[in-house]
Amino acid sequence: MFSFKQFSVKQDQSAMKIGTDAVLLGAWCPIDNNPISVLDVGAGTGILSLMIAQRSNAEQIDAIEIEENAYEECVFNFENAPWSDRLFCFHAGLDEFVDDPEDEYDLIISNPPFYSEDFKTDNSQRDLARFQDALPFEDLVEAADLLLSENGIFAVVIPFKEEERFIDLCAEVELFPIKVTRVKGSHTSPIVRSLLAFKRFELPVLVADELVVEINRHEYTNEYINLTKDFYLKM
Repeated sequence: MFSFKQFSVKQDQSAMKIGTDAVLLGAWCPIDNNPISVLDVGAGTGILSLMIAQRSNAEQIDAIEIEENAYEECVFNFENAPWSDRLFCFHAGLDEFVDDPEDEYDLIISNPPFYSEDFKTDNSQRDLARFQDALPFEDLVEAADLLLSENGIFAVVIPFKEEERFIDLCAEVELFPIKVTRVKGSHTSPIVRSLLAFKRFELPVLVADELVVEINRHEYTNEYINLTKDFYLKM
């Protein structure tokens, strides 16, 4: 079990374990529109849904997860969370979920698989969780356009090298960035991730900011500590 301050996450069966990307997105994601309904796409262990449940008063938090072991762990984690009455996981792919949409969502959040390179491993579970062909960015953006409420927010974490392409994909369906944070492991390392949030209206000016995780190994920056201190036990 991975223990946070207000909940724990079982992750021994899931291909993708809890990492910095998910925790950053869950803590960073804007919720200033006070979401009532939330959709977590490709939920894995359910970490993003649990973080949003802690941070918000959302009444309905739906998660979808296609991989069976991850789905089962997500259900377990939801059932054992303090907010179990607000959390529900569907065992489905995104294509099945959008075929018959019943709801719009005020927040759609995703830590999508993002390796688009042509190599695979011998672990099909891990490949499903890691490789973009399991959930192409195009499909994710199309679903966000279909399911996002008028004042909704769509938030993702992706590799920095994919930032421009992802923003262009969103612009094609008139979803525009309202917050962009680029993440570096240390002050001297290159930018590796982009945290992106979109809405249906365009800001006249958008200034991207930067977040550095560590000063030295296991010595975290004040910005990272302030962002994650409500979750990590030792922050």
